[in-house]
Amino acid sequence: MISQNQTLPAVSLTQLTEDGMQTLTNETLFAGKKVVLFAVPGAFTPTCSNAHLPEFITLADKIKANGVDAIYCVSVNDAFVMKAWGEAHNAQEIEMLADGDASFTKALGLDKDTAGFGGVRSTRYAMIVDDQKVTGLFVEQGKEFVVSRAEAVLAEL
Repeated sequence: MISQNQTLPAVSLTQLTEDGMQTLTNETLFAGKKVVLFAVPGAFTPTCSNAHLPEFITLADKIKANGVDAIYCVSVNDAFVMKAWGEAHNAQEIEMLADGDASFTKALGLDKDTAGFGGVRSTRYAMIVDDQKVTGLFVEQGKEFVVSRAEAVLAEL
């Protein structure tokens, strides 16, 4: 599993924009930026939709006021689902990124197999990334939802 003070692995994520499907590299997403990234097991799932994403939407301005250039939400879903999920929650301050084949999640060592529920998914976590280097890592244990909450991340900025 990736740890604090390590550089993110070079893996691409996708995003559906008005200009079509975009493939985004670590250079594009993280180079020269301070970013908060949070990952959820699945778009449109209960805790993710009722708490995790909404909390980051609510606190986005306060998070960015602490020198954060961007807030990214990542899930092992396709870019179409991530775009629709972001629109359903009016997540204008959050960039919704897809890890469709779980390559980013696996490279971080934060994947889990949910078997019949959905297959390979992401562990719930948040991280602070400064110029591609992880400066804060907050990984939930089991089904907990404590350390990756927006309030908890904000307190670490």
